[in-house]
Amino acid sequence: MIGEKFTLMQYSVSAILGLIDAEQFVIPEIQRPFVWKRSQVRDLIDSLYYGYPTGYIITWKNPDVRTKEGKVANGKHVLIDGQQRVTALMAAISGIEVMDDDFHKDRIKIAFNPLATDPTKRFEVQDVSHLRDKKWIPDISELFKPDFKQRAFENAYAEVNEGVDLDELSETLTKLKGIANRQVGVIELDHSLDIDEVTEIFIRINSKGTALSQSDFVMSKMAADTAHGGNMMRKVVDYFCHMAVKPEFYSTVAKDAEFAQTKYASKIKWLAQDNEDIYDPDYGDMLRVAFMYSFSRGRMTELVSLLSGRDFVTREFKEEIVEDSYKKLDDGLQAFINEYNFAQYVLAIKGAGFKSGKLLTSKMTLDFGYMLYLKLLKDQSIPNAQIKHYVQKWFVLSTLTGRYASSPETTMSRDIRLIEEKGFIGFFEEAERSALADTFWEVTLPQNLETTSVNSPAFNTFLAAQINLNKNSLFMHGTMISDLLNISGDVHHIFPKAYLKKSGIDAKSRYNQVANYTYLDTQVNKAISDDAPIDYFSRAVHQCTTREPEIGNITDIETLKQNIAENALPGEIINMTVNDYDDFLNKRRHLMAKMIETYYKQL
Repeated sequence: MIGEKFTLMQYSVSAILGLIDAEQFVIPEIQRPFVWKRSQVRDLIDSLYYGYPTGYIITWKNPDVRTKEGKVANGKHVLIDGQQRVTALMAAISGIEVMDDDFHKDRIKIAFNPLATDPTKRFEVQDVSHLRDKKWIPDISELFKPDFKQRAFENAYAEVNEGVDLDELSETLTKLKGIANRQVGVIELDHSLDIDEVTEIFIRINSKGTALSQSDFVMSKMAADTAHGGNMMRKVVDYFCHMAVKPEFYSTVAKDAEFAQTKYASKIKWLAQDNEDIYDPDYGDMLRVAFMYSFSRGRMTELVSLLSGRDFVTREFKEEIVEDSYKKLDDGLQAFINEYNFAQYVLAIKGAGFKSGKLLTSKMTLDFGYMLYLKLLKDQSIPNAQIKHYVQKWFVLSTLTGRYASSPETTMSRDIRLIEEKGFIGFFEEAERSALADTFWEVTLPQNLETTSVNSPAFNTFLAAQINLNKNSLFMHGTMISDLLNISGDVHHIFPKAYLKKSGIDAKSRYNQVANYTYLDTQVNKAISDDAPIDYFSRAVHQCTTREPEIGNITDIETLKQNIAENALPGEIINMTVNDYDDFLNKRRHLMAKMIETYYKQL
């Protein structure tokens, strides 16, 4: 029965903050950035002040896991839903710093006006005006400190605000402090529930039906388990992911004396000097790679169960499973954070032409690629010199076919199982024959290029192919596609948009086709202006006779022809007008697909 699966309870705000302080409610220190807007923190405090409902907090009892010494490690409650609300309370009432999604730590101060006549104007996010205007209490957290003396505060407030009714002021401040006694609903999920049941209950209770991230569960489980070192593993995941984005975050990591004593501290220090942005994993990526690598499994729900000590056959909790699971996870995390491993994998991706983060749209594909790289390092049947070759091929194959786009965990689980059964080479050759038959290159890929999305996997792979094959940008000799991708970051129309619209092709779905895009040097783009291809290509042909550049720097007809081919343009482009536009798009899609095929086969 559903009633046996969870218990409804009421806790005061101060009790919740006290349980967190006592580490009975487990919120990983930097589990995820605080994403609420400051105005949402203000609104929460306002709701509590007026006694409005603020929603439930959901916790999950830690399973009864016994340590080596025979002690029970349960008793803690892992926060499943409500982290943003609880963090908001900690920020506004307890006065702690919170970390935003850019990994900046800062205070969120809520100001309070006891004299406000408009109830909607009592609370505001603190700014300079609240420090100047003596009617405002700039930071309500001061009133919740243990040593706060209300009478003295009231007298001081009255001195700078003439005519204040001390009785009314006292009543208002008492009501404000009463926020600490406001009751918040807590749904406590039973420890016997498995991860699927917890997820289902969460979705039923949560009005938005938001899907839970399994990596959130894992991070919470790790943070709650000090007996097996899970709390330090959780820290290395947090710190690595933050430093990958902001190397300067190392200054914060260095202040963590407890973490400095772990084996992980020295192994992630290299990130302090790393400015690469090709692969900036979040904690979900990092846990997924470590899990797939060490456990040869693809479903994160299984990691939660394993860290809980669950035997998949008997459904019992066993300490030996917990110990073995944390050891394997530790091995996976150490492989992930290894500087050589990480750097070599990034080099492999860049070597395949994906030299900019703009071209990488699937974290799942990146994750599986890194796991594969780590697996192949241990595969004695594959020479080390061939590892990057196979990783690049698999990454491009997976990107082009959208292999991990839908139901990624199911596909990853199947792929890992098949690699284990057949060996990677056998698995790869079979997958390649199936996914990249002639019909893919000749029909499917050109169809996939019939899109307006510059973030489509097919178009991004085309750009990677041009970069890998060292292609020049249009009308330029010596200015490569890779140069323009890093400098300007903008694509331009081959058939100019204004020209097409003037000619009656005014639908975005028509003129913004990716087959009508190429990266252009800024001066070349200005020279093209809004001219028809027949006009601006005629100038390019003409300058091959006069040797006087008008558009780009190519003054040799054979070099121009080669340049046209380098950009997967049909030779007829030099004579094309709007009447040829549809024919152009069709021909270019096939030329783009052919270049991608050539690129893939020579990787």
